[in-house]
Amino acid sequence: GQQLIFANTYHLMLHPGADRIGEAGGIHKFTNRPDGPFITDSGGFQVFSLAYESEKEKELAARTSEGGVELKQRANTRHTKRKNTSHTNGENPVKVTEEGVRFRSYRDGAKFFVTPESTVQAQKQIGADIIIPLDELPPYHIDRKELIESVDRSHRWEARSLQEHLKDVKEQAMYAVIHGGVDVELRTKSVEYLTSLPFDGYAIGGSLGNGREELKDLLEWMMPLFDENDERKYKPRHLLGIADEESIRNAVACGLDTLDSCYPTRIARHGTLMTSEGLLRIVAGKHSKSYGVPIDPNCTCKTCTHYDRAYLWHLFKANEPLALSLATLHNIHYMNNLMAQLRQDIMDNKI
Repeated sequence: GQQLIFANTYHLMLHPGADRIGEAGGIHKFTNRPDGPFITDSGGFQVFSLAYESEKEKELAARTSEGGVELKQRANTRHTKRKNTSHTNGENPVKVTEEGVRFRSYRDGAKFFVTPESTVQAQKQIGADIIIPLDELPPYHIDRKELIESVDRSHRWEARSLQEHLKDVKEQAMYAVIHGGVDVELRTKSVEYLTSLPFDGYAIGGSLGNGREELKDLLEWMMPLFDENDERKYKPRHLLGIADEESIRNAVACGLDTLDSCYPTRIARHGTLMTSEGLLRIVAGKHSKSYGVPIDPNCTCKTCTHYDRAYLWHLFKANEPLALSLATLHNIHYMNNLMAQLRQDIMDNKI
């Protein structure tokens, strides 16, 4: 089954609120998952996405990513500047200062101000086992001067987050977030600086390229930097926001230990299923009469063992909520099997 679960601090802060989860005894009790570990992010990715993406662009990104790659970059940001981004009322959705970030809730328009310290406090109320410091996520297409400023700001924020965390560790681990886009000099600078601080592990974040090949190239030259001394060599490494199968295989081969992404569940909700023969678009008309044909003949999930493609096609076409659950269960099962196989391949020296 699922081992490490990623919980989104941004959404949890807005509802039900970190304090409410704390009152419930923490996220393990709140979700009735007492033994399984959780990791929470700072919420920075979602906050900074507000500055560059409209809801229409997010939906477009959700549809276009069904074909595979999902990299941590914003859609259509080549000519976007933060100063030119605004809501329809003319107000910037996100304001960044050295102290922190001010933004409005997508739920009710309420104003929020988060700092490196407050996001750590929120994650401690939530009670995750691994927490992530506040960082800034610049777009892929950004002026290098702005990227340098962003990387330096993220470093300062992460150092402040670490200081706040060390005041009361609470048996939580904190991972640094390595930044620098695809810039070799800035990525190297980020690795050297953040590994000099007493973080418990390292997350690879920021813009991760403009496609699978650029991500692969980035990881191939950057990940060996973590093996240069024993202090950093034996700490865990996490890849933020990536979960298409090809990128996972590339990442594991480069030494990544864990990954997270909403990709498998998101494409499931849009009718794309992961199979041993590649991605399957269950809403295609050719599946309307696929009686007795499972999604994947090699899959043992409850969806595949109880329902055929024709029934799933019907559920999606009829907009039945059950379709989303059955498709999601299948994709999660597929991902768990994929990761189990990769772990076995490591043990068998195939990777």
